[in-house]
Amino acid sequence: PFELYPIIYQLDHAGIRSWSITALTALFTGMVLALQFATGLEKYGGSMYTGKLASLGIVRELGPTLTALLVGGRVGSGFAAELGSMVVNEQVDAIRSIGSDPIKKLVVPRVIACIIALPLLTMLADVVGIFGAMLITMREVGVSGKFFFGQVTDTLGMVDLLHGLGKSVFFGYFIGIIGCFVGLNTTGGTEGVGISTTRAVVLISITLLVSNYILSTIFVALYG
Repeated sequence: PFELYPIIYQLDHAGIRSWSITALTALFTGMVLALQFATGLEKYGGSMYTGKLASLGIVRELGPTLTALLVGGRVGSGFAAELGSMVVNEQVDAIRSIGSDPIKKLVVPRVIACIIALPLLTMLADVVGIFGAMLITMREVGVSGKFFFGQVTDTLGMVDLLHGLGKSVFFGYFIGIIGCFVGLNTTGGTEGVGISTTRAVVLISITLLVSNYILSTIFVALYG
């Protein structure tokens, strides 16, 4: 039978418990991005466009990518360590012995939770990052909050939002599937659990960065 509770539990672990680090990172990323744009464009007389560039960069790239890297390092390593410990302690074999499917019981809830959590966390990162960019733009450029949000609404469209959120769905799948795969293939006892945890973080980070370029290329070609 379909079990909803494991998905809710993993959603809490992967999503709700990751909101604070996501918001904090997005806030300071937006602030730094706005500071660099405001300073760099000032010599060309284009500092008034800081809001347009910062919001577009956050929504399309920095929001989904940084969120995925943070969640991937935190959640993916946790999946690998947890499942790796179950493998070396023969708990996965015990699940098989009672006639249950370890993939359905252990992997599917984690992957579904990551696919759901990443777009939600990405939206949080977008909002907080744009808010941080607004604070710095108001201070450095001297514009009002109303003017900044006017630039944001004029620049961002549904295509830009779907560009970032679409990538986050794929990122969530990669985080969940790689963390579980590495964990279930753990060997070598407790030492192997540590090795699998490190391997999961490395593989997830590389996969996210490579797939970010590939997905961005595809989305730009399709939607501009």
